[in-house]
Amino acid sequence: MSEERNLNFIEEIVEADLKSGKHASIMTRFPPEPNGYLHIGHAKSICLNFGLAKKYGGKTNLRFDDTNPVTEETEYVESIKDDVRWLGFEWANERYASDYFEQLFEFAILLITKGLAYVDDSTSDEIANQKGTPTHPGVENQYRNRSTEENLKLFNEMRDGKYKDGEKVLRAKIDMASPNMHMRDPILYRIKHAHHHRTGDKWCIYPMYDFAHGQSDSIENITHSICTLEFIPHRPLYDWLIEKLGIFPSHQYEFARLNMTYTVMSKRKLLQLVNEGYVSGWDDPRMSTISGMRRRGYTADAIRDFCERIGVAKRDNLIDVGLLEFFVREHLNKIALRRMVVFDPLRVVITNYAQEHELLPSENNPEDPEAGHRDIHFGKEIYIEREDFMEVAPKKYFRLAPGQMVRLKNAYIIQCNEVIKDAAGNITELHCTYIPESKSGADTSGIHVKGTLHWVSVAHAIEAEVRLYDRLFKVEDVGNADGDFKDHINADSLHVVQNALAEPALQNDPPDARYQFLRKGYYILDRDSAKDKLVFNRTVTLKDTWAKEVKKNN
Repeated sequence: MSEERNLNFIEEIVEADLKSGKHASIMTRFPPEPNGYLHIGHAKSICLNFGLAKKYGGKTNLRFDDTNPVTEETEYVESIKDDVRWLGFEWANERYASDYFEQLFEFAILLITKGLAYVDDSTSDEIANQKGTPTHPGVENQYRNRSTEENLKLFNEMRDGKYKDGEKVLRAKIDMASPNMHMRDPILYRIKHAHHHRTGDKWCIYPMYDFAHGQSDSIENITHSICTLEFIPHRPLYDWLIEKLGIFPSHQYEFARLNMTYTVMSKRKLLQLVNEGYVSGWDDPRMSTISGMRRRGYTADAIRDFCERIGVAKRDNLIDVGLLEFFVREHLNKIALRRMVVFDPLRVVITNYAQEHELLPSENNPEDPEAGHRDIHFGKEIYIEREDFMEVAPKKYFRLAPGQMVRLKNAYIIQCNEVIKDAAGNITELHCTYIPESKSGADTSGIHVKGTLHWVSVAHAIEAEVRLYDRLFKVEDVGNADGDFKDHINADSLHVVQNALAEPALQNDPPDARYQFLRKGYYILDRDSAKDKLVFNRTVTLKDTWAKEVKKNN
């Protein structure tokens, strides 16, 4: 029973259809328009469509809605395929709406022959005015009563390139008084003299989405055509066209799209951010694109778990981005290699350490026993974080201070004895002593300290650039915020640490490794890295510090 209650409403429909014999198997599709990169909202749709097919032994097509040659590019097609595969899914067939241009044209001819479509010479403004308003019916124009012969002649001339863009359109003849504005003689075809990324210059008329969508579903025998809620008013037209053409009865179902805090879910707005230079590109790690999240270090497992957790609803709501970050942390904690990196180094000289250096074992991931260990270099001089030292420390300060002891991670307990300053009074160096009997894993000193610091050896440290990414927007509900959405961009969404110092193991790790920099957060190597300088992106902090900052400022 609990399993039944956990089914979402689309799964309930699928199970009922299979049980009743309405469908022997299910066929879904993911139909992106190749006019931009996919974002996290598309990930929800991908997981739903492919997940349904996987759960119920069906198949999913990847079909590109390439009906607008002006905005579509092959680059976007390839990026979409990369994203779907990276999320862990493989399609049964790769299809394009342009595969069906000839068949869609024949469908349009059939509608004209049946007296259900006509060529209209009205301008776009005239058509808009004639459609009326939601409270007032539309007005039929003189072109609506053209003969079948004239409509066939004009439509073929449209295809042959006789007319200019906008000079004529093909419209369905339905009902200009329908309470549903989409049923008031919607446009089926428009003229666009533009080069198409797949069909070249073969076509100069292109089907509208509402015409291409349902008919493409039908051609592919899609049983469950899953769309977001904004397509509810389009469903009567979807059904009308299938019925009048007498083709396979695909059916459309709608679910709530993903809306997330501190995020925009619009390819148009994301394109603005790219074109106007607010971000470095579609895969900027601050973007809500799947490629941006991948570059930032999010994992496909975490995104799939997030999509499963938020479920499939019939009503729009706003999901806290912190929930996505929770799943990212949960997964990275299990797989990330532990490494030590110092962002703002302060030199520490261990005055009583007599050796040149020694190798100390350190676990790669305490959550994964199979991850093994690595050796880290320890020597007379090390770096610690400058913020881990206070010359005048308050009570309950457990880091390093004059006369105070701390443990160095996987090494020894040290005590600060002397603070070295330059002529301007700036602290340049600390002189400390170590407790030889306090070695991690073999501590016989009997000394107990509450603070543990990360560190790197001065002699072995390598330089790295660390990019600290934060949320791109300052307001929670960007879509409903006052003014232009770009007014709410977080100017502090990227802070670059140019000369961080890291343990040398990072040079030999696999390029796709995920990291937890101890006490700092989760990171991934960026593609901007070079042999002489590694570049790392912060994926997420160890804890949700953003929520604390918001509370503090309110």
